Amino acid sequence: MRHRKAGRPLSRTKEHRLAMMRNLVTSLLEHERLETTEAKAKELRQLAEKIITLAKRNDLHARRQALAVVRSKDVVAKLFTDLRERFQDRPGGYCRIIPKGQRLGDAAPISIIELLGRPEKFKKAKKSKAAA
Repeated sequence: MRHRKAGRPLSRTKEHRLAMMRNLVTSLLEHERLETTEAKAKELRQLAEKIITLAKRNDLHARRQALAVVRSKDVVAKLFTDLRERFQDRPGGYCRIIPKGQRLGDAAPISIIELLGRPEKFKKAKKSKAAA
């Protein structure tokens, strides 16, 4: 029975899973969009939203707590300036998961996870690629 067991094991040890989630949340906050499996995206959303909520507090303790997870000072600086201002009035739900399909090699369900309210420069670049 699985009673009182939270989270997904993702076929990894605890240390590997923690390191992977730290890498994924750092990449998500840096690039604001990732493509990964559906299970990893759902686990990542929980951690990313907690880190963004920390940034909204904007104090030294919150910055140190974020640095304990994110491990990149540049990404934490972006989190506490740009992303904090973007999500300041939003009560939660900072990420969107979009199902993409299945991976060719093993048919794993692939999803795109992205932060809401991304700048327009990303959307324009996508349209210009389609036009070309």
